[in-house]
Amino acid sequence: MYSSSASIFGLLCGLIVLLLLPFPSHASDPDPLQDVCNADLNAPISINGFPCKPDSEVTSDDFFTDFSKNPTTFDVFKRAVTLGDVSGFPAVNTQGVSLFRIDLHVGGINPPHTHPRGTEAGIVTRGKVLVGLVLTPGMVFLIPRALIHFQLNVGKGPATFIPIFNTQNPGVSDSLTTLFDTTPPIPNEVLTKSFRVSDDVINAIRKARASN
Repeated sequence: MYSSSASIFGLLCGLIVLLLLPFPSHASDPDPLQDVCNADLNAPISINGFPCKPDSEVTSDDFFTDFSKNPTTFDVFKRAVTLGDVSGFPAVNTQGVSLFRIDLHVGGINPPHTHPRGTEAGIVTRGKVLVGLVLTPGMVFLIPRALIHFQLNVGKGPATFIPIFNTQNPGVSDSLTTLFDTTPPIPNEVLTKSFRVSDDVINAIRKARASN
């Protein structure tokens, strides 16, 4: 009989396989022209990722990253992000895949946002996470590319989930930044009429964001 951790690991592996299935017409990244291309992060980025690190400098450590450590630092949203994109895991360079570890403290949130360059599939590994529905460990969610979404910890303890993308760089567009932090700013009149609230509400949101 499989343990719960083994079951979660199996689901995670299956999720990766599904995202890597060859659907050329829907691919987010170009097909790679070589088997591996560990990113040289010190070189200027090109159109299709970073240049390859010289073979003589590649080691076995380049093909692994560690998601096992619990974070000790959280941002204002009570959120911590462990990178598994090309900047945190250079082996994914040109491979058309990336993944992250997202930890949410009690009451923490990954605020509304979109990923313009990738579809997101995620698995909850700890706690209770609201992603439209409340998900518990072992449950999987799917977010189509560019669809606005969020994740909220609704449990009594910390929550963790692993989102996986079909691109080495899914990009992120934070809805709050897009609405309230642009230069030049979106006029208050546009926001008050769109949300049907007063100037005081919009100004209070801008002030709160500026203080953080």
